[in-house]
Amino acid sequence: MATRRCLGALSRHLRSRLLSCRSRTLIVAPMRCPPPPPISPRTFQRIDPLRSGYCRHFSSTPTNSSDEDDDDEEEEDDEEGGEGWDVEDGDDDVSGSSKCIVQRGKSEEEKANEAAEIGYRVVGPLDPSENPFKPYEPVFAVVQIGSHQFKVSNGDSIFTERLKFCQVNDKLILNRVLMLGSKTQTIIGRPILPDAAVHAVVEEHALDAKVIIFKKKRRKNYRRTKGHRQELTKLRITNIQGIEKSENVATAT
Repeated sequence: MATRRCLGALSRHLRSRLLSCRSRTLIVAPMRCPPPPPISPRTFQRIDPLRSGYCRHFSSTPTNSSDEDDDDEEEEDDEEGGEGWDVEDGDDDVSGSSKCIVQRGKSEEEKANEAAEIGYRVVGPLDPSENPFKPYEPVFAVVQIGSHQFKVSNGDSIFTERLKFCQVNDKLILNRVLMLGSKTQTIIGRPILPDAAVHAVVEEHALDAKVIIFKKKRRKNYRRTKGHRQELTKLRITNIQGIEKSENVATAT
């Protein structure tokens, strides 16, 4: 009932506003909008669609109605360089007069530490002439990437959550190896094996299938629908180090 009353009052208010606007346009001749005052980069012009010939100026900061205050603010903005706006007076003045706040990016050491916490290390891009892929070997490893564990062998491809600081065709070393195994021996870490490593190559960054999240509260007129697509990284395992491999290597048929 409350929403119906609000809608009814709003429709009556709009109807009366439109009728008054029509009668005003029939009696009074339309007036031309005076030329707008100089506009600073923070202000923008908006024309009221219900009242033709009437202009308004809105700003993100409170301004006075006098033209002198507008001129003073414009001069201050020009002197300060716009406080975040690029100055286009000349190529030589841009680097010196612009006072944009540049956010400091992470250093290489910080990136390496964050990647090590997840469980990998970026070696570098893959050369076009390099062929890291080898024939299948009867060796497996259990690696941990973030909070997930994967059992991998040479030539396998896995999907993990989006890995930072790595691009497509980058070589990675997965250093959190929990277990190694072959036909002759099995090595279990406590909790990891320090001398073991799994080499991989980043093949692509992709998105998982969409998941729909729907929430509802009955008798409360509450319904929310959202979608989510998880960012993934596809890795191809190229080599497993840290365990003795049998001499008879089974080639892929």
